[in-house]
Amino acid sequence: MYFDHVRFLSRLLVIAILLAVSTVSGAFAKRPLDRHSLGEPGLPDSLRGRSGQLRAAVVLPHDSTDSGATDLGSGRVPAVWSLADSSGGGVFHFIELIPFSEKADGRVGAYAVGRFPGERRNTRHRAWGVPMGFISLTQEMLTLPVSTHLTLGDFASLRDQRDVWPRALVLDLRLVDKLELILGALRDSGFAAPRFKVLSGFRTPTVTLRNARTARAPDSRHQYGDAADIIVDANGDGRMDDLTRDGRVNLNDARYLVRVVLAVEAAHPDLVGGIGVYRATGAAGPFVHVDARGERARWGLQ
Repeated sequence: MYFDHVRFLSRLLVIAILLAVSTVSGAFAKRPLDRHSLGEPGLPDSLRGRSGQLRAAVVLPHDSTDSGATDLGSGRVPAVWSLADSSGGGVFHFIELIPFSEKADGRVGAYAVGRFPGERRNTRHRAWGVPMGFISLTQEMLTLPVSTHLTLGDFASLRDQRDVWPRALVLDLRLVDKLELILGALRDSGFAAPRFKVLSGFRTPTVTLRNARTARAPDSRHQYGDAADIIVDANGDGRMDDLTRDGRVNLNDARYLVRVVLAVEAAHPDLVGGIGVYRATGAAGPFVHVDARGERARWGLQ
């Protein structure tokens, strides 16, 4: 996971970041800050991902005594550091996580999360263990860009516990990177400035169990923040676009998107994951599940 990489980088970067930017608790900087860079040549390319489009990274608290450390009892939330990259890559955000160890009685603060598969039983793979931590998501942070075309709000579950803020969000930036690569591949295939509508991103273990319809559902990757159900929605009408250009929107359009995802995975095997096709369940039309679980899984493609 990117988390492992960023965990290492965080100890190297936090001091430089604190010297270069101001700390904002509970929200994010809406304007460029007074100090603009980490110095030449700017952010490491690795933080931009395979796509070069990432605009955020997550870090664990550097030290429990840091000024941005979590204090859920007093209502504080972890800090977000925002800076303008001197290499011209635009504003980049470092989002401090609430460590997983701070989840108590199935809750992160007031937000009910439940128990992850790794807490309920021994899992076959560490990818089904527990996440490293949680983004403490305020309403102001919904529009915070995590990449060129995607925001934190795109992956948030807003139907559950609607009046509880801040919410806990798990988001694996490998998924965001993969989605940006897919968008780039779509543009290369002739679709002008396409964008995704994320129908479902993160879902808590509690919601996952409540909606489970199959034996495998409790292990859904959505609760690990590395899965999204998506449609291509370039015109913003909330429906899957006619990717095959045959004048109809049906499963063939979802299968077209699958071929693009498969090409991205072939080019970037470290981002391999699950791909599933689903028939229309509402106005959005057919959609595709994409995840970055680290191993190949396929369903519904035929």
